[in-house]
Amino acid sequence: MTVLKYLQGYPAATQDKVRELIAQERLGEHLARRYPARHDVQSDKALYAYTTALKQQHLRNAPAIDKVLYDSKLDVVQRALGLHTAISRVQGGKLKAKKEIRVAALFKAAAPEFLQMIVVHELAHLKEHDHNKAFYQLCQYMLPEYHQREFDLRMYLTWRDLANQRAS
Repeated sequence: MTVLKYLQGYPAATQDKVRELIAQERLGEHLARRYPARHDVQSDKALYAYTTALKQQHLRNAPAIDKVLYDSKLDVVQRALGLHTAISRVQGGKLKAKKEIRVAALFKAAAPEFLQMIVVHELAHLKEHDHNKAFYQLCQYMLPEYHQREFDLRMYLTWRDLANQRAS
């Protein structure tokens, strides 16, 4: 039985459907049909503009974002797809918090829907720090199909792992 590390929190019946797609070698085809395009947000500058536009659209009163970038170390080192940080620095006599969002570099080659889901997730952390009910409600407010995109992203990560295993 294939261990689905990204889908462990989902019901057994849902996992079985994914296993069936894997057994039939149709998971990649299924994802390509649903998400055929690749986004063109390739630079850190473009990612910053993309993120601030989403923030402006949905979270005008949230703290400003100081830095947004692709991070090639996120996927391997921290097993994270995105990361939000608040770095405190002393400037003069004041303590200032710099808000940063880092997105795993593997999303440079992903579907625009997956990039949007990751950015929405990290933006939600500006208001809600924990993964609680209010956090997911905020994600769904910004992206009504958030839960489906998260599930599909987890299938994409599963497919990517399987492809890497076959290549090595």
